[in-house]
Amino acid sequence: EAFLIRFIFVFNPDCPQHYVCKEEKIPVEQGKTHTGERPYSCELCNKGFIQICSLKEHMRTHTGEKPFSCMICEKKFSRQGQLKYHIKLHTGEKPYSCDICGKAFVEQSKVKLHMLNHTGEKPFSCVTCGKSFTLERALKSHMKIHTAEKLYSCPTCGKEYRRQNRLTLHMRIHTGENLFACMTCGKKFTIKRVLDNHMLTHTGERPFSCKICGKCFSQKHHAVTHLRTHTSEKPFSCQNCKKAFKSKSSLNLHMKIHTGVKPFLCTTCGKSFSQKSYLANHNRIHTGEKPYLCKTCGKRYNQKSHLTDHIRTHTGEKPFLCKTCGKGFTIKLLLINHIRTHTDERPFSCITCGKSFHVKPHLISHMKAHTDEKPYQCKMCKKAFRLKSSLNFHMRLHTGVGLFSCKTCKKTFHFKSNYMRHIKMHDSQA
Repeated sequence: EAFLIRFIFVFNPDCPQHYVCKEEKIPVEQGKTHTGERPYSCELCNKGFIQICSLKEHMRTHTGEKPFSCMICEKKFSRQGQLKYHIKLHTGEKPYSCDICGKAFVEQSKVKLHMLNHTGEKPFSCVTCGKSFTLERALKSHMKIHTAEKLYSCPTCGKEYRRQNRLTLHMRIHTGENLFACMTCGKKFTIKRVLDNHMLTHTGERPFSCKICGKCFSQKHHAVTHLRTHTSEKPFSCQNCKKAFKSKSSLNLHMKIHTGVKPFLCTTCGKSFSQKSYLANHNRIHTGEKPYLCKTCGKRYNQKSHLTDHIRTHTGEKPFLCKTCGKGFTIKLLLINHIRTHTDERPFSCITCGKSFHVKPHLISHMKAHTDEKPYQCKMCKKAFRLKSSLNFHMRLHTGVGLFSCKTCKKTFHFKSNYMRHIKMHDSQA
């Protein structure tokens, strides 16, 4: 083995006030870690390595060679270190533990990374948006969000990925290799960790909680995304219009607005959708299916989000707060509409007369004034109305339900405002 010679100064044991120069041998390979020299390069991708054994290991990523096999499950690996780590998953051996919380790990390096969760240290920062990360590889992965760089393409369906390992996992969908199936519902996953997270949806376990409001989630990324509703952080930006989003999935959905891609077609009415779940929700309009049941009042809904909004009418929860006046709302859309009353923004305009409105339903109702359309008809007297609310008021004449009755003179009123004005008349006469 070749060596480098370096000289170091150490204490003289015979005379502590003096130093002596000592010669020290260092293996050539070790010396290159200080110089940054990488003399061994891959002929396929030009990646450089300090040691020739590292280059040999790297070449297996191109050849697919996996010479190290697990004696228990026969799974194969390209590196011996990967096999040693894998075997500990079978034995359950976790010799390294956190001194603060006691959590155990297979490798000591994992303990060091875990400790960053306690210290809160995030040494790697994005120069573009300032977001910080505990791991350098997490920062490198994040940086590709800004560059939109996708180097790895699936030869089967053409889908592109920023990282090689993501493409490798995606390919399992086409090959069926190593798919992990849920024993409860049969759904398959390419990663075991994702299957483990999926199982929580069946058990009802919600181990991840919000530190601010205490809300619990079955998936860690759901808790992370939820936290951004408190911090208002929106790290995912659209490169076309610069609109920002709290989650990557929301950004991906938004991008379809620019591309106009709507591959999911309703076979009944021909309407197309950008997402498969949107089509599934739409189909329930045709089938009349309402699978989401309110356990409190028995009311049913065709979309889970509608049930979630409805449940808040029972619990009284109003999570969407106006920063101007503090008023709370059960639905985010109601908050958006309410904010326009402060800003006086009127984005919905009538193409006939130019009158503008805060919310779209008011514009739709107004448009009927130009067409003389009266689609809501009373079944008792056949009188027709433009608005459903007007029909509901009219029905009080026939049913008597909902009328405001004066206790003094028994006079009845349709509207509460007229009733209150009438009451004041009696008070002034008294």
